[in-house]
Amino acid sequence: MDLNGLWNRLTRMLFRSAMDAGLDHIARRGKPEAEMTPEERQQAKQARDLAARARKFQNIARRLWR
Repeated sequence: MDLNGLWNRLTRMLFRSAMDAGLDHIARRGKPEAEMTPEERQQAKQARDLAARARKFQNIARRLWR
């Protein structure tokens, strides 16, 4: 693998982890887990699950439209 391919792979990995962290922060609405009520925890879990399903759909759609 050339250096450009390695750079692209590392950039994608970093960007993906940053997106996951940002989406988790948005799902929690900026609150730490300890300060959340049980209802808020459930809503945050539903938001994370929805984001995961959206990512799966995005990957499937990308494969289909190649």
